[in-house]
Amino acid sequence: MSNSIANALNSIHQQYLKTFEQEYGTLPTSSELVGVASPCIQDSKSGEVFWKPLQRDEHADFTNVEQGIELLLHSDIKEFYGSHYSADLTMSWKGKPLTLLQVWSDEDFVRLQENILGHLVTQRRLKLKPTVFIAAIDSDLDVISVCNISGNVVLESLGTDKREVLAENLLEFLQQLDVEV
Repeated sequence: MSNSIANALNSIHQQYLKTFEQEYGTLPTSSELVGVASPCIQDSKSGEVFWKPLQRDEHADFTNVEQGIELLLHSDIKEFYGSHYSADLTMSWKGKPLTLLQVWSDEDFVRLQENILGHLVTQRRLKLKPTVFIAAIDSDLDVISVCNISGNVVLESLGTDKREVLAENLLEFLQQLDVEV
């Protein structure tokens, strides 16, 4: 497995830390994640956790999802979600805001797997090509996903076959993101 996705995420995380430090003079903070355990947490005070991304020692295992849906997940998806711990990141792609979804902890990874499995089961029931979401946008009906067949990053209208290709692959998409803190 190539580490190109993991390396791109590492670069994004470092840029996020640098930008947050320049803007606020601290590590990234979250009031929503107070009381939610994570190896990312560096400190907690005044109703906020101070966190920083952490590369996993071993990539996370997606066997449960793959066996549950009887489908091999695209290697980019597994590397994207399996290589780091981090809070979700506010980013933009070509000026459009998005939240890059991340895995906060092992418990969060279990929840992510359940959500991916539910998403894939729904797509199978609707006879849609399988995708896995990687980012949320300011719409309840649309998400940014990786097509499990082609590896394309797409803007997907949930529950429909409406998909707009944003990038040929996940690495290209990640390299086009800008940090927004």
